[in-house]
Amino acid sequence: MKIGILGLGLIGGSLGFDLRSQGHDVLGVSRRESTCQKAVALGNVDEASINLSLLAGTDVVFICTPISLIVPQVEQLIHHLSLTTVVTDVGSVKAPIVQAISPLWDYFIGGHPMAGTADSGIEAAQRHLFVDRPYVLTPTTTTPTMAITVVEEIVRSLGAKIYYCQPEQHDRAVSWISHLPVMVSAALIAACMGETDPEVLQLAQNLASSGFRDTSRVGGGNPELGVMMARYNRQALLGSLQQYRHNLDELIHLIEQENWALLEQNLQSNQQARPNFVE
Repeated sequence: MKIGILGLGLIGGSLGFDLRSQGHDVLGVSRRESTCQKAVALGNVDEASINLSLLAGTDVVFICTPISLIVPQVEQLIHHLSLTTVVTDVGSVKAPIVQAISPLWDYFIGGHPMAGTADSGIEAAQRHLFVDRPYVLTPTTTTPTMAITVVEEIVRSLGAKIYYCQPEQHDRAVSWISHLPVMVSAALIAACMGETDPEVLQLAQNLASSGFRDTSRVGGGNPELGVMMARYNRQALLGSLQQYRHNLDELIHLIEQENWALLEQNLQSNQQARPNFVE
């Protein structure tokens, strides 16, 4: 199968590694010529170009650009494709993307691999990134069965776990477990930097270990990605943040009232709930 990848970063590059290893002919497009050269040299793709015309004749195209570029890039890309080419994306927000692209291209299906690292760029790409990771597909009632089947088969070949849902359901779900943690983690770092005593701040930085490392990791990640999450999943994220603020206020109240019994009950409930989210 001839597969195109538009956007050669962590996700696009990792897709390229795995798809080439399966014998597919993988063609990549990037905004930078230097990235194209690296992708070929590293073995992410068979051929790469800054020109969308390279993807003419492909059977499937994965759109792996930042969220803000997905729709504009598809608008340009479709002029180069045959009418039955399947197009899918990997954006972490689905509703606005599906709503914008579905009227433009019949054979489009939204997708979101729940995989990645704190690093970005083609150099961060790695083999087997998607193995045992969730991969969400968001077909609509008008999505052709052929498009669903083709993308599903590719995703299964990556070793990922497929989940189907409506675009709006996806966005509400990821607002809780992906987008909210980024904002909470960022706020944690900002709160720590609010310490006014330089010596205490330095001591805190020296003492920070695994607990702080784990809870601050996503908040210290790619700022552009954080902004895109907030911009394109605004309503769902605001709802999650408001609920989080309510729970934080509740904890503050319990500590102010020295209600240790209810605080312990609250923390026990959270302890029991966590395994439902993290294996």
